[in-house]
Amino acid sequence: MFPRRASAVIVFFMTSVYDRLRHDDRELTAMLASGAGRRELVAVFGAPEYAQLAALARRALRAPRRHAAPVYLLPGIMGTQLGSERAAPAPADLLWLDPIDVIAGGLERLQLPDLGALRTLGALTYSYLALQLRLRAAGHAVIVHEYDWRADLRTLAHELAARWHAGSDASVAVVAHSMGGLVARAALALPGGERVQRVVALGVPQRGSFGAAQAIRGTYPTVRRLAALDRLHDAEFLAQRVFATFPSIHQLLPWAGLGASPDLWVAENWPAQGPRPDPRLLQAARDFAGELPEPDARTFAICGVRQRTVVSLGLHGDQFHYRVSDAGDGTVPLASARLARGDNYYVRCEHSALPRSASVGRAVLDLLRHGRTTRLPATHAAGAEREVVVSDAQLRTTWRRKVDWARLSIAARRSYLNRLNKAPPQYAPPRPAPRAP
Repeated sequence: MFPRRASAVIVFFMTSVYDRLRHDDRELTAMLASGAGRRELVAVFGAPEYAQLAALARRALRAPRRHAAPVYLLPGIMGTQLGSERAAPAPADLLWLDPIDVIAGGLERLQLPDLGALRTLGALTYSYLALQLRLRAAGHAVIVHEYDWRADLRTLAHELAARWHAGSDASVAVVAHSMGGLVARAALALPGGERVQRVVALGVPQRGSFGAAQAIRGTYPTVRRLAALDRLHDAEFLAQRVFATFPSIHQLLPWAGLGASPDLWVAENWPAQGPRPDPRLLQAARDFAGELPEPDARTFAICGVRQRTVVSLGLHGDQFHYRVSDAGDGTVPLASARLARGDNYYVRCEHSALPRSASVGRAVLDLLRHGRTTRLPATHAAGAEREVVVSDAQLRTTWRRKVDWARLSIAARRSYLNRLNKAPPQYAPPRPAPRAP
């Protein structure tokens, strides 16, 4: 049984500290470079991250533009802030990701269709500002292409291609993280896509991700940690009534055969009990995958490795069992991130940290300029993958207790939000057998 809906709309008319702290990229860059609002920004980012971003902001503001082709930066799923307007002079009501709204049950407002109630409010600064500033400091003009990550990827691809087509630039480049890479991949085949010179794909699930299946089942770490904040709903409610209404989640499901898994576009291959996908969206996702062109020679992939990642699943009884190994970035299996035909580079890095990584950022600059890099290895030895198998039932034992947000320190709150996707303890590799005496 899912919890009954409870009205918490009064909270959404209140302005939270997270609403007041939201700045657009231009304002934030100026503040970081000048030192304005230092105290509040240190609270948002933490002292080490603030110091790095401030240095990058100063470099970015001083750097002249040296490259004609602008770089489109595409966030991944959940990488764009969503909210609604308030009457001036009040700030916009930030829903994703404002923990105060999450605590009050506000994630229910993400449910589709929302009749246009939410709009995009810029990329998540913690995830994407550092990469944006590195590109600008290297002389690139950067266009952050924010989008509503709940929507059908076909629609998002058409919007992106139309933006390229309507622009005055003869050529553009793309740096795309996670699902943003699938949006770009679909857009390359549309009018406007011919203008794209290079695409750098950071942890892009070219053949899907098992995290999408877990999001629908309510066993994905992010869903469970959000539910631990939510005072009104549990993870199963959020999975079925919210995340399972998104076309994008269904289009991110792993392709048939990835990791020798069953065809998840077939409803009968899902457990009969608990949260399940929308059959109509499943069929649309299958159609999307069939239409999606293969990545072409313009695309380069940077793949995270050596993170505990679900690499396949099976249906046993009435629940999924997930096979976990080191072959991925924690979200996207290496078998999905790696290009079948094309240049692949590898880095020991977690999925959400790829856009923030300095070593990844330097490799991105090389790839944009030269179409190659020596900063990351172009080969990856599989090694011992240290597999474990974890069930839905085991994952549902995690983060069941509600978080007392009011009692957390500022640093603890920041850490909680920045680590929503941290692997659960059940993913830990097996301990080596003790040596015989």
